[in-house]
Amino acid sequence: MPNSVLKHAVVTACLVTLACSAQADEAMELMLDEAMPHMHHSCESVLETYPDDDEAVAGIVRLMVAVSLYNRQIDVLALVPDEDKRAGLRDEFTEELEDACDDDPGRLLAGAVDDAVKNTMAAFDG
Repeated sequence: MPNSVLKHAVVTACLVTLACSAQADEAMELMLDEAMPHMHHSCESVLETYPDDDEAVAGIVRLMVAVSLYNRQIDVLALVPDEDKRAGLRDEFTEELEDACDDDPGRLLAGAVDDAVKNTMAAFDG
């Protein structure tokens, strides 16, 4: 799997998404509607489907991160108000997602993203 493409997409997605909080149920419903058509993707298949479109991959990862944060009731801005610490979370998330996808390219991307969110937040020490 082209690790650099996934890494670029993940970093791009994280720069936006981990700094966001899932705030309103209505907004979340719209996001779920947007994410649903992509939930079948594996780490590998999303790259195969969008081979030259890092923005599309980043957008899909971003949606899945938002769903994970919402489901876990995590408000990153409230938990981590310091931008430098959020940058550290983004780096940790990127590493976690890369590891998950490298370990099992056929794994569902949504599951890999959710575990990366869980592991990243568990490792956060405030």
